[in-house]
Amino acid sequence: MPDFYFILAGLVVGFCVGVTGVGGGSLMTPILISFLRVEPHIAIGTDLLYAAISKFCGSLVHAKKLNIVWPIVFWLGLGSIPASLATTWALEHFMGGAKEYKKLLTIILGGMLVITGISIVFRQKIEAFFNRHQHDVAGEALSADEHSQVVLKHKGWVVLMGIFLGFFVTLSSVGAGAFGIMALVLLFPKLPMIRIIGSDVAHAVLLTLVAGLGHLKAGNVDTHLLMLLLMGSIPAIIVGTLLSSRLPERAIRKVLGVTLILLGTNFIVNPVKAKAAPVTPPPVTIVAPLRQAV
Repeated sequence: MPDFYFILAGLVVGFCVGVTGVGGGSLMTPILISFLRVEPHIAIGTDLLYAAISKFCGSLVHAKKLNIVWPIVFWLGLGSIPASLATTWALEHFMGGAKEYKKLLTIILGGMLVITGISIVFRQKIEAFFNRHQHDVAGEALSADEHSQVVLKHKGWVVLMGIFLGFFVTLSSVGAGAFGIMALVLLFPKLPMIRIIGSDVAHAVLLTLVAGLGHLKAGNVDTHLLMLLLMGSIPAIIVGTLLSSRLPERAIRKVLGVTLILLGTNFIVNPVKAKAAPVTPPPVTIVAPLRQAV
């Protein structure tokens, strides 16, 4: 397929990310598999490194503005990084040559897309549910020491959430943003939303980088494809961010959410299966005729 189509995919995904903030993984991977016919394991591995690079600039901005609660990143990483490494090791050693490898990846990808789509469509209701369970006073700010104490109190749940993210993000490249933010809001209702987002982005960079390098080692990353996607997405993210205040962000989110639900359902019902190995015909043995005795 011509390189232009992959650059265009980067443009579309980058623009949507800039306008809506929806994670690139939930859009890029299904586009690569469904429309550009990239093999599932290559799409997932390449998209993980794409996410790590594209989110890195955002994490620098959050770090400069002191929006990252580093203890949260640490405890999340303590669970997610070993889980990601164990997942890539298991895929490489136990499923590298299995016929159901691609089917497993696409089914998990489908499930993650459906849940992500639901969280996007019903985002306001989910946030309202979380707000009803918040007990902080409006405008109340916690000091860095208070943040650390709260994180230590819930560190077991944070590590468990990291393990969950490490496993499923490595298998599907989806979920580092949507699930991380939802869980952090539930665990830390007193934490300002901007710090939850900053902490989640910083952890997502770390997790997707480790998971992407694991897929790279396993041969599941197309570096040429990665460069094409970044060529399209980086300028599109900037343009989408600049235009975000002028576009109907809420309507675009709903369209994207419904699209992800439909794509995820299709992956679950009709998973991409491994191609059958070509059948090599048995060699034909030519027997020379015996000479008649004179």
